Amino acid sequence: MRTRIAIRFAGIAVGVATAVTLTACGSSNDSGKPNVVASTNVWGDIATTIAGPDASVTSLITDPAADPHSHETSAVESAKISDADLIVYNGGGYDEFIEKAIQGKDRQTVDAFESRTDKSDENEHVFYDMGTVSTVADKIAAALGEIDSAHASAYTERAAAFKGRLAAITTIATKIGAEHPKTPVLQTEPLAHYLLVAAGTQDLTPHEFQEAIEQETDPAPAAVAATQDLLTGKKVRVLVYNIQTEDKITKDLRSIAQSNGLPIVEVTETLPAGVDYIQWQTENAKALAAALA
Repeated sequence: MRTRIAIRFAGIAVGVATAVTLTACGSSNDSGKPNVVASTNVWGDIATTIAGPDASVTSLITDPAADPHSHETSAVESAKISDADLIVYNGGGYDEFIEKAIQGKDRQTVDAFESRTDKSDENEHVFYDMGTVSTVADKIAAALGEIDSAHASAYTERAAAFKGRLAAITTIATKIGAEHPKTPVLQTEPLAHYLLVAAGTQDLTPHEFQEAIEQETDPAPAAVAATQDLLTGKKVRVLVYNIQTEDKITKDLRSIAQSNGLPIVEVTETLPAGVDYIQWQTENAKALAAALA
């Protein structure tokens, strides 16, 4: 069976503190500000950007080794969720612990998966989709404006500024598609799916392999062999590699790619230390562009 290993980002505590304002349970009562709870620090950073100084934001998952799919809420986290004025989460089964916590309760929420640009696309990693993130930003601003009408215009203005910065990331991806149309690529996990779609690439990763890796089970030998053949035969131009989910199989793929002179683009599910969401996704898009140049 596969296991998630801890990836130690230097200074993670400092980075998370910079990206997300951590607050104690019930801080909306203490400070008078709306209290926002986000499932992960990715959505927490986005919410923090829009909240500015007018609302407090807490992210429940900040550890890069944590798996939102299998996370179980603690008593403290359950209390934070119960006290939240607004809950921002990924949805689509990615952070099911939030969905369980709010089931049957009348809560103000923003579900990113339900906000996705293309409803026919079932990939849950919507934080790599700039269109969806843009919609989520507007929904956060609108929800906070309802909760805190005195600062509604400020929330809207910050969301608009954030969306303007998202557009620059889309521009990078669109340029990749124009300069390198339908470039074949391989992923160890369907994490950067929406970035690859925006860049107009062709993801040749065998479905059986990708599904097994994502479910943390061992891919069938035939699936592993077919995936390795894409690298040894140089049938793809780049390997997109999730450094937060590694095992012998994915490490072997990395070694094969390196042996064959194929570039590797490293991606993550949580924010690296000391960067915000915009910086993170900008660097992801730039890394893909550089790999294909």
